[in-house]
Amino acid sequence: MTDQRSFCPRCGEPMSDAAASDPLGKSDVGVCDDCYFDQFELVDAPERIEVRVCATCGAVFRGRRWVDVGAEDYTDVAVEVVSEALAVHVDAEDVSWQVQPEQIDQNTIRMHCLFSGIVRGQYRESEVTVPVRIARQTCTRCGRIAGDYYASIVQVRAVDRTPDSEEIERAKEIANMVVDRMEATGDRNAFVTEMGETDDGLDVKVSTNNIGKQIAAKVIEEFGGAWTDHETLVTEDEDGNEVYRVTYAVRLPPYRPGDIIELEDDDEGPVLVSSVRGNLKGVRVTTGERYEASYEEGDAPDARKLGTVEDGVETSLVAVEDEHSVQVLDPETYQAKTIARPDYFEDDGDTVRVLKSRAGLHVLPPEDDEDDWW
Repeated sequence: MTDQRSFCPRCGEPMSDAAASDPLGKSDVGVCDDCYFDQFELVDAPERIEVRVCATCGAVFRGRRWVDVGAEDYTDVAVEVVSEALAVHVDAEDVSWQVQPEQIDQNTIRMHCLFSGIVRGQYRESEVTVPVRIARQTCTRCGRIAGDYYASIVQVRAVDRTPDSEEIERAKEIANMVVDRMEATGDRNAFVTEMGETDDGLDVKVSTNNIGKQIAAKVIEEFGGAWTDHETLVTEDEDGNEVYRVTYAVRLPPYRPGDIIELEDDDEGPVLVSSVRGNLKGVRVTTGERYEASYEEGDAPDARKLGTVEDGVETSLVAVEDEHSVQVLDPETYQAKTIARPDYFEDDGDTVRVLKSRAGLHVLPPEDDEDDWW
């Protein structure tokens, strides 16, 4: 009777039915079980792994970039990195595994990894230990911040005046808001390098040209005015591409909501400014009629500033003469004067708020109604 069994080409011993029936399987199975398992490794593991961590912000270098992980320690990061680095043999089926970290010191974690699976119908298991070293470095972002790096500068100024404290503080808030929004989308290159107040306004240095542009646009959206940009060649990158630094010059309008202005060549009375977005808008303090500058005049019609609503003072209301005039006490001379009665005048008290300027004495809206005007 002829023996139909197959023999191992390495050792000459008969092969099992599993090996003989699938000589062209997922791996080199054309040998007997003893020869196969003699060189078999269930798990392929590196001798050691290094995890690059930013010592300043805690970001982890993954692939080709730094990633914020928000971890208080790096055990979970080490488990994930080791899990990705381990390779299980392609012939293993029904594989299960577990990883047990052991903290050796602040910068070393020993990962004990236990794997099991079925290979050629046999249960096999393997245990490997992989040391993980935490290498503390400085990420690109923190390095740039430490080096006072900036790609653009936003200069907040105003036409024929200096931005006031409210405008300065709000511009700072807008800059931080834009950066926070960019960071929330995962942009690690978003940061404010420096904010500095100058005699003329505010300078904001930021990390990218896009952020500078967004800040300039947002400031103009809120306060009116316009901005221009100017590029300056500063260097070339490692690929030879030119790198430009952009200055965004923001110019706020000469007037702002709450100002009272006297228009040039206009005899219809001063205007209480309510808006400078697009073109200047307001209300006549003589009649209460709405005013809007022409397209050509925009947000800066020819005018002189008489004061602001904050300069207004309370004075006694002497009499309401008719629908067009009232009599009040001059807050400086205490003499009774008849002045124009605007539509917003409210005849429900003994006092009225007025502004005295080179243009005369005018009734202002009540303080409680200021929000209706700007």
